[in-house]
Amino acid sequence: MSTGKEMKSGQKLRVGLVGYGYWGPNLARNFSSNADCELVRIAEKSQERFEVAKQAHPSVDVVTDSSQITSASDIDAVVIATPVHTHFALALEALDNGKHVWVEKPITSSHEEALKLVQKADDTGLVVMVDHTFLFTGAVKKMKEIIDSGELGDLHYYDSVRVNLGLFQSDINVIWDLAPHDLSIMDYLIDKDPISVTANGSDHYGRNLIDVGYVTVNYENNLIAHFHVNWLSPVKIRRTLVGGSKSSLVWDDLRADSNIMIYDRGVEIETKEGMYDLLASYRMGDMRSPMIGVREALAEEVSYFVDCIRRNEQPFNDAAAGARVVKILEAANRSLEGHGVPITL
Repeated sequence: MSTGKEMKSGQKLRVGLVGYGYWGPNLARNFSSNADCELVRIAEKSQERFEVAKQAHPSVDVVTDSSQITSASDIDAVVIATPVHTHFALALEALDNGKHVWVEKPITSSHEEALKLVQKADDTGLVVMVDHTFLFTGAVKKMKEIIDSGELGDLHYYDSVRVNLGLFQSDINVIWDLAPHDLSIMDYLIDKDPISVTANGSDHYGRNLIDVGYVTVNYENNLIAHFHVNWLSPVKIRRTLVGGSKSSLVWDDLRADSNIMIYDRGVEIETKEGMYDLLASYRMGDMRSPMIGVREALAEEVSYFVDCIRRNEQPFNDAAAGARVVKILEAANRSLEGHGVPITL
């Protein structure tokens, strides 16, 4: 897919950042430090964050009106780091004005809006990238390599835990806040379409936003994925298990070293005619921990964004990938409303 706004050789990508809250400073730092980018302008409505942005980036124009970025002639790409409910309007305005778009996860607050951005990206030929940062970590890249190689065999289950104390969000529940990380990783690692979603959760503070949630995603051939997200946990856990017919993989994102472990351990079940009992044999083999690259994921993602614009092609974490994640999130909401009823995708 060719893009509608190309970069000439040696030309820097002129970037405008909308939002300088929690994640905005990380984006500003990485776009500023990329040799192929120029951070031209930051838009921030909060007076406090406005002053922080000015102090941190004295050479950058800091404004309060986002249209000075989305409609500005001196901006090539708009980076959106604002509350989820504002993503669609800002991204659409940027695309309508011929800007490439980088948008924080989740891409929009509804699947319908996400599909409209997919169509707009196709119509304009502009790059739309969703910031699924974990896809650029050395660990997730290695996991993709291991799964695609067939080392795990046929996948049986995908289990993820992402819990910590806070940060409470005011506009989205814990599933929409934390699960997009892991849903995007699952979408990247498992090249299949899920068939149903079930979700349960609890709101402990009367905000009509659940703070503890469990999501189950089912695939064909009995592959099942489960996600536990929690704002109330006294400890921080970031752990993923992927089990297959040949071996299993454990990723502990909080371990400083050896955070991926592959276990040659499993079970084989046999039955014999006339026997009611199953015959189980357990395989207890070795564990190995592969070498993983350590480059900052966000810096690599920024470089990939620029490369996609230069090469005139859509990224793998494009609007369509973002829409697939939102489709599951939306189904999870419907399941929550139905007290855990399965939602067919």
